[in-house]
Amino acid sequence: MTLQVLIMWEAWADTTLGLPTYQTAGAAGADIRANLPMDLRAAGITLAPLARLVIPTGLRVEIPQGYEMQLRPRSSLALRYGISLPNTPGTIDSDYRGPLGVALINFGDAPYTVQHGDRIAQAVIAPVVQAQFAVADSLSATDRGTGGFGSTGRG
Repeated sequence: MTLQVLIMWEAWADTTLGLPTYQTAGAAGADIRANLPMDLRAAGITLAPLARLVIPTGLRVEIPQGYEMQLRPRSSLALRYGISLPNTPGTIDSDYRGPLGVALINFGDAPYTVQHGDRIAQAVIAPVVQAQFAVADSLSATDRGTGGFGSTGRG
């Protein structure tokens, strides 16, 4: 199934970086790149350990109604450097039209510099179901019941 997400470049953006891309035919996520303003392109943006910053992408998106864009960490950045998203997955709603930024956090023990053009996140387009919420006097019984975190054991 192919779904079209419209993209608009910010006026300052480096369009030579290209649009988000799927690296393989079976990839669920399209790579999102850091698209830094001109004055930051040479040096990049450095995240100190435990620092959080929004990294610009130079993009604005129009996601079809009934869908969302989920921003997820790149596993290689997480494993090698401890770079992740503090709100993973980050949700971009279908009615948002502002700049697309990626909130990154450095869980590593060393500063990490995001360079212009680096692949910093993956975008997954997913269907959205909006629920109707209703107050009830009781809830149906299950085997798990009120068992919370870890109540089902390991493995």
